[in-house]
Amino acid sequence: MNLLTKSVKENVETQQYRKLFTEYQHPDLRRSIWQIINSFVPYLALLAIMYYSLNISYWLTLLLAVPAAGFMVRIFIISHDCGHGSFFKSKTVRDIVGFITGVIAFVPYKHWRHSHAIHHATSANLDRRGFGDVWTLTVDEYLALTFRNRLVYRLYRNPFIMFTVGPLYHFLIAQRFPEKGAGNKERNSVFLTNLSLAGIVILSSITIGIEAYLIIQLSVLFFAALGGVWLFYVQHQFEDVYWERNESWDFQAAALQGSSYYKLPAFLRWFSGNIGFHHIHHLNSRIPNYYLKQCHQILTQHVEIEPITIMKSLKSLKCRLWDEKNNKLVGFGYLKQLAVKL
Repeated sequence: MNLLTKSVKENVETQQYRKLFTEYQHPDLRRSIWQIINSFVPYLALLAIMYYSLNISYWLTLLLAVPAAGFMVRIFIISHDCGHGSFFKSKTVRDIVGFITGVIAFVPYKHWRHSHAIHHATSANLDRRGFGDVWTLTVDEYLALTFRNRLVYRLYRNPFIMFTVGPLYHFLIAQRFPEKGAGNKERNSVFLTNLSLAGIVILSSITIGIEAYLIIQLSVLFFAALGGVWLFYVQHQFEDVYWERNESWDFQAAALQGSSYYKLPAFLRWFSGNIGFHHIHHLNSRIPNYYLKQCHQILTQHVEIEPITIMKSLKSLKCRLWDEKNNKLVGFGYLKQLAVKL
């Protein structure tokens, strides 16, 4: 499947595909409120049960952290949709809900909203990497690095680090500091989120004790961060993904070929807020998460979309470098084959 052409006609087709979903890019107040209820109530209930389970067994607490993490991911999706202006019509309501859900997910809402908007505008653009994406080098860029920098890159792309230490570092530490060049709104967002989290820690220390809070919160955050990072990784890191230099970059191709359709079981789709339909989300980010599946079904009437299954997604772990000559992501083993050819 190749949807990419470099013509004016392609740009027209881009608008046509987006117009297919016009009626779905408006939020439904009842569905949005219901999603808040069915995300927050079970999440808070599970946290309470986890607290009481500490008197029984830590392993039971850890087990309960898994579904709680699923609800945290779902809560983050609400913040994500508010950031795209797709969850409520009112900007004031979006900002309030986005901030609260962002605090729960350890993400400063307005700061993340800004960097994520850049990600959407630059996704799959080789000349505009570095904004809310997974650090990806081309084969030539990697070969030009010093031994020390190659080691740093290999450590970053190591699956064990990327999906254990990496997620906790990203949400627990990296999100506590504004990015270089961030504006006042974004900096204030980081400050207010940190202040709110500090307040939660203090209140929890007074009520349930700091040890209980840390055990519960860190357990839930670890699994939620792991799931979130994995989802984001699979959405843009797969062998036949689309990347192009700026002069050839195309919005529609970046959405439909540079973002995956991650085919998940129904219960995982629910917990992840349908974010597996990532190609639809990048094609039109104003669509609320609860409409993404319908839009995908509409799109498949016009163009073939190849899914990535869970088993197939595991193969993406070998994807480490972009091979510009063959237009695909390759593993480090490819460098040995390249050396033999040379």
